[in-house]
Amino acid sequence: MPDGLALLVAVVLLAVAFDFINGFHDTANAIATVVATRVLTPRQAIVMAATLNFAGALSGTAVATTVGKGIVDPSSVTHLVIVAALVSAIIWNLVTWYFGIPSSSSHALIGGLIGATLAFQGSGPLNREGLEKILLSLVISPIVGFVFGFLLMLAVYWLVHRQSPHTVNEHFRRLQLLSSALMSFSHGSNDAQKTMGIMTMALFSYGLISDFQVPLWVMLLAATAMALGTASGGWRIINTMGHKIFKLEPVHGFAAETAAASVIQLASHWGLPVSTTHVISGSIMGVGASRRLSAVRWGVAGNMVTAWVLTIPVTATVAWLVFEALQAVERVMASGGL
Repeated sequence: MPDGLALLVAVVLLAVAFDFINGFHDTANAIATVVATRVLTPRQAIVMAATLNFAGALSGTAVATTVGKGIVDPSSVTHLVIVAALVSAIIWNLVTWYFGIPSSSSHALIGGLIGATLAFQGSGPLNREGLEKILLSLVISPIVGFVFGFLLMLAVYWLVHRQSPHTVNEHFRRLQLLSSALMSFSHGSNDAQKTMGIMTMALFSYGLISDFQVPLWVMLLAATAMALGTASGGWRIINTMGHKIFKLEPVHGFAAETAAASVIQLASHWGLPVSTTHVISGSIMGVGASRRLSAVRWGVAGNMVTAWVLTIPVTATVAWLVFEALQAVERVMASGGL
């Protein structure tokens, strides 16, 4: 098998692995609130999330195009760059999953691409305009999620303030089925497309496609990997998001999921890759803050924000090191040392 083709196969396999890990790492985005409020059992929630993640992943390719073309010039990078970026993002996702820290797979992937590209050719291939738009959307989206969650919860309080808490929660137990379904669909519509973008970038770089159009088989492969990852669950992060930020009742879960799903759907429509983890976390915090600021466990929230801030620089550094190591191995093999 030619070296270029071998690296292309490696990229596709690593992208599928990243998508699968993204699925179980970010399962909490879709189902943490509906499990925490006991509207669905964990098994029921995961089946629903996996099904709707698959459907959402097939809903468009705008985000895939942004990831594939908006971070780096796909014609100016090698498959070794993409391999290093994916390895770095996978390492970060596994580490944060192990410690139960909700972090961004999007940030990890973008940081990996930036670090590996800088190691390869400096800043030349980086798409500065595209990166500014992407990074701005990543920073602003959790803030918008917080505000949406806060305002929606205030509106719900105003609408139901004369009803008993028991009656309110009984109504919202049913409504939360809809909001969690929308959240699951939204998660698939944004997160799975990032993997599609990476695979399409690799195909374009190799010359198998002449136009940057996501092939149907790439869409189906990414959607399947995301759904299978979601079906495997991610209980450590589900526990953090569902129980440790704010004590959720069905009415809170409905507001948080509806606010987050709205932000993510808008971002997907505009082709903006956002962190679904950050958006739902921000929405949960906003819903909790609408009750009273002390209702949110800000210590846990602070640890999450620290992880968010560190993700891009850490994954960029790891990707740089992985790329240098892979290049060293490549040089040794070319000289006949291996």
